[in-house]
Amino acid sequence: MELNELTARQLNERLQKKEIKAVDILESVFRRIDRVEGQISAFTSLDKKRAIDVLSSLDKKGKTEGNSSLYGIPAAVKDNICLKDGKTSCSSRVLKNFISPYSAAVIKKLEEAGSVVFGKTNLDEFAMGSSTETSFIGPTHNPWNIEVIPGGSSGGSAAAVAADEAIFAIGSDTGGSIRQPAACCGVVGMKPSYGLVSRYGLVAFASSLDQIGPITKDVYDAALVLGVIAGSDRRDSTSIPDLPKKDYTTSLSAKVKGMRIGLPREYFLSGLDSEVEEAVREAVGLLEKSGAEIMDISLPHTEYCLPAYYIIATAEASANLARYDGVRYGYRTSRQMDLGQMYERTRGEGFGDEVKRRIMLGTYALSAGYYEAYYLKAQKVRTLIKNDFDEAFKKVEAIITPTIPAPAFKIGEKIDNPLQMYLSDIFTISVNLAGLPAISLPCGLSKGKLPIGLQIIGSYLGEEKVLNLAYAYESQTDWHRRKPKLT
Repeated sequence: MELNELTARQLNERLQKKEIKAVDILESVFRRIDRVEGQISAFTSLDKKRAIDVLSSLDKKGKTEGNSSLYGIPAAVKDNICLKDGKTSCSSRVLKNFISPYSAAVIKKLEEAGSVVFGKTNLDEFAMGSSTETSFIGPTHNPWNIEVIPGGSSGGSAAAVAADEAIFAIGSDTGGSIRQPAACCGVVGMKPSYGLVSRYGLVAFASSLDQIGPITKDVYDAALVLGVIAGSDRRDSTSIPDLPKKDYTTSLSAKVKGMRIGLPREYFLSGLDSEVEEAVREAVGLLEKSGAEIMDISLPHTEYCLPAYYIIATAEASANLARYDGVRYGYRTSRQMDLGQMYERTRGEGFGDEVKRRIMLGTYALSAGYYEAYYLKAQKVRTLIKNDFDEAFKKVEAIITPTIPAPAFKIGEKIDNPLQMYLSDIFTISVNLAGLPAISLPCGLSKGKLPIGLQIIGSYLGEEKVLNLAYAYESQTDWHRRKPKLT
């Protein structure tokens, strides 16, 4: 196998044995990028020189005991996460040439662990989308079939990992934007508990929902990366204070005997693709044979998740995106006019259709006369949704659902039908509303040879149980080893 095909864990073992150098890994990654990036379009920018300089310095120092398991492993990062002196475009015309003056907390943690960012990955503009089609630079293609979407909004990160263009990647998840593309691309994607990973340096979409997390080739690597990027941060007011440092790989075990797993009946109704349901139920059956106790449960307010989410998310987006006005930084219209018209032209020309749609929806929901009817009511529903999960976790230790209702659809198929597009996230948004941890991992292939994702949800700060259950399932299957056939 080429080095770019290996996991971070496998590469770390070779680095410790001095069989390879960190620069060798990066060179292997870029050879792969040269071969397939023209088909995938996973990246918005690449910086090979900077990465080689950093890794060459690490190679000179040598691998010593006590270094992080990510020491010398290059990382790809979603292009809505700030990298000092690098472009952070959010795949938008508004920030097309923006150079960040600082690095996000998560990037700092990766660098302190000995990793280096070599590229920024494509996304739906400002992370608003489920298909990575709303990007200003154009869509990303799914490595399993370049005619279908990779999922979104972290589609570039998931596609890069699936195509072996990256060892691991970092994404952000507002309503499923890590898990949904991970399911579409047949890789592992984890959304941590809200506040576990600092959002400092993440360009905000919906501040009460956004969370940064890893996209990896297997569950072990997800645990490995999470252990590096998690932790308290005084610069992020939503960060959980006084978090102890954890190595999440130590909780991984193939044993699930006696673990109580809930299957919410609201997630297995009509409309769910038959192949997806069959694959998920087979996965559940495998865990049951391993000794897990399967229980039917109810999350009665599930039907209200989608409307509540899209009111809250768009309201917060309209507030967060007000700063892009053409005055302080970013795109400004070239047409000469008064200040008010300059604002209007700048935002009209700079934002894409989906971003403008969400800004208008959010502004409407927050406007006088509608705040209580929409936004306040959505927040009350959010509390009911969280209460549903709290009650469920009194009976079970984890919840299993499909990640997405159907395999990836063709590029362009739903771009003009936003309501159909929004339904792609129907199984993932409740997790963000409740602030819970969840992981998606591959559990099958459709007849069309497209990946199917299994979602495991845990209680707040229950990452260890989520990872353990995912690892137990993965250790009995080979879905995570299946690779797309790219030429």
